[in-house]
Amino acid sequence: MTTISLKLPDRLLELLEAESRARRTTKSSLVRECLEKTLAAPPAGGKATCYDLARDLAGSVKGLPRDLATNPKYFEGFGR
Repeated sequence: MTTISLKLPDRLLELLEAESRARRTTKSSLVRECLEKTLAAPPAGGKATCYDLARDLAGSVKGLPRDLATNPKYFEGFGR
């Protein structure tokens, strides 16, 4: 296992120490547990965004205008 060093504000360190005492575990173990839960969690809200689902498709369709999203002429009649 690799060792890292990090800086914490005093208040966060106090919370970490109190929680590790309450759980009767080490600060390192508690930090690892929190990191694993946070980094493995799905995006906020529990659902992937539209961007998350389609980001690999961006730029994959050939032959479209390069300015499709910014040129007003492509929006004529949109929403009617």
